[in-house]
Amino acid sequence: MPALASHRKPRTRTGIAGMAGLRTNSPAVGFTTAALASVTLLSTQSANAAPTEPKPSVEEVQKKVDDLYRQAGTATEKYNKAKESTDEKRREVDQLLDDAAKRTDKLNESRRTLGNYAAAQYRTGAVTPTAALLLADSPQAYFDQTQLMDRMTDRQRTVIDDYETQRAAAAKQRAEATKSLESLTDSQKALRTSKQEVQAKLSEARSLLSKLTAEEKARLAAIEREKEEVARRKAEAKAKEEAKARADAEAERKRREQAQQPGGDTGTGTGTGTGTGTGSSDGAYAAKADKVLSFARSQIGKPYVWGATGPSSYDCSGLTQAAWKAAGVDLPRTTWDQVKVGKRLATKDLLPGDLVFFYDDISHVGIYIGDGKMIHAPKPGANVREESIYYMPIYGSVRPA
Repeated sequence: MPALASHRKPRTRTGIAGMAGLRTNSPAVGFTTAALASVTLLSTQSANAAPTEPKPSVEEVQKKVDDLYRQAGTATEKYNKAKESTDEKRREVDQLLDDAAKRTDKLNESRRTLGNYAAAQYRTGAVTPTAALLLADSPQAYFDQTQLMDRMTDRQRTVIDDYETQRAAAAKQRAEATKSLESLTDSQKALRTSKQEVQAKLSEARSLLSKLTAEEKARLAAIEREKEEVARRKAEAKAKEEAKARADAEAERKRREQAQQPGGDTGTGTGTGTGTGTGSSDGAYAAKADKVLSFARSQIGKPYVWGATGPSSYDCSGLTQAAWKAAGVDLPRTTWDQVKVGKRLATKDLLPGDLVFFYDDISHVGIYIGDGKMIHAPKPGANVREESIYYMPIYGSVRPA
């Protein structure tokens, strides 16, 4: 049976190949091309456009910058500790290398003496060639094996014993030097890491500040003044408390003097006062504190530089260390070690010369001068100055001597 002719209209191909058959000026082509371009453009823009973060307020910038400076202070103390460790390890390595060189000289001298003995015995035909002795791992074992010990003089035995001692000591010192060199390398690595951390924190703080407009900078300055004013009022309140304590102590002193006059009450009270008295121990401390404060005041105006210990610039613990050094007292380098020196005391019992530490991580320190104030090296961009101790959260206080 013949196949029936199909009367069905051929299906139009709508794929890409089919689209190729349309005229380029066809409305369908123009619409489709435009639509595809729009979708592609929108997709690209959506993929590349990062979500816009709202600009931080001046208060948020101020809080962030303060926190970055505090973190930089912590990193500075890490740097100071790493530098101290590096310097100590370098001195230790240098000493070990010097000792190893001296020990090597002694070892060579012992080897030469052994060689002379061996050569003399070889000439008499008593032993094998000198080379056998000199190339032996242990001269002691060599002479034992050849049964020469009984034929040697006491002096010769002493030379061999000395050689063995020097050789063992030289090996030990080489091992110690190698270990110290490894420790030095670790300390140097920690030093570099701390330095990079400080620089990164300070760079981030500068970047935040540089993005502020003139109006925002003015607002930031106003916030700073408000913070300083609050700290100043707290210092004034403490100054009044100290003035009252001094007045009370003076009144008590006069009362005792009157009581000791003829016909007066001869009370024998020997109280030491409230920390503001003038007993012998307080007097000795006051004499040292005067030197500390005299030095600290002479540094006012010099710039804060992290890692600096003077004389032209300081960081916070570098200043306190140098000031107490002027009074004949050696303090450790970092705030974390300085806080462990001397006697801990409450803020109410502070005397001029005492050290006041700040923040929970003990990353800052200042020298108390009385009336709620201190001298300290504040932060990068600032100079050594007097300031209220209440400008930062107090961690604790120490009387170094």
